[in-house]
Amino acid sequence: QVQLVESGGGLVQPGDSLRLSCAASGLTVNRYGMGWFRQAPGKEREFVSCFKGGSTYYADNVKGRFTISRDNAKNTVYLQMSALKPEDTAVYYCAAGRVITSSLASESSYAWWGQGTQVTVSS
Repeated sequence: QVQLVESGGGLVQPGDSLRLSCAASGLTVNRYGMGWFRQAPGKEREFVSCFKGGSTYYADNVKGRFTISRDNAKNTVYLQMSALKPEDTAVYYCAAGRVITSSLASESSYAWWGQGTQVTVSS
C-alpha cells in the first residue's frame, strides 16, 4: 500500500522560507515521478514542481524560488520554498506516478496523493 505523508507546512511571513517534506512508503521515490501540487481557497489545484528521473520541473510562478529535491536513502522528496509570497498560500500536496514528461503537470498523471499540508504566507 502506497502512502505519501507531507509535513513542514505552517504560517510564515512574506519573504520567509519553508521546507516541505513528503515521506513515501510502498514505493521507491527514484522510480516514479514525484510531484508537488497546491490548491488555494476557491481555486483549482495547480502544478508546482516535479522530480522525474534526474530532472526537475517547475511552474513558471515558482521558478527561481522553489527547489525540489530527493533523498533516496530516506525515500523522501522535499520542496524548499524561498521568498514566499501571500499568493503562495495553499494546501500543498505530494503526488507520485508513472509520469511522462509531456504530462507531468497534469493531475491525472499521478496515481497516489498525500493528504496535504497547509502553507500560509501572511504578515
